Amino acid sequence: MNLRRRINQEPIQLQLAPMIDVIMFLLCFFLLTWNLARYEQDIDVKVPVARNGVPPKQLPGEVIINLKTDGTVELERSVLTLPELQAKLSAIQQVYPDQAVVLRGSENVEYKHVVEVLDVCRASKLTNIAFATNRPDKDGSAH
Repeated sequence: MNLRRRINQEPIQLQLAPMIDVIMFLLCFFLLTWNLARYEQDIDVKVPVARNGVPPKQLPGEVIINLKTDGTVELERSVLTLPELQAKLSAIQQVYPDQAVVLRGSENVEYKHVVEVLDVCRASKLTNIAFATNRPDKDGSAH
């Protein structure tokens, strides 16, 4: 004689509400981090065109210095003086000795401002420096 009662078990169902919540959370997370991690380019800085340039690989952690026409230096979306820039670059160099630096100089910036920023990079012992340029249009003309 079987004394055990048979328990009527319902089949396990997939719960959609928690799965949708997790997917929405991941979607929000990736959209927010994508927005923060975009290539830092100042729209006010219009870089010159180079006909023979090769677009560099986008490396994570590049330091991008924007140099405006009036000589204003921006790093990480904040305006810095040259001593502040040197302090920040020196701190970066201590952690990452081979740190890549991209200098985005405006098309009409005076050469002396470019040399000042290069001098600060050299004083900070950063030597992996690249200059940002635009590619010409498909017809070969500059913008």
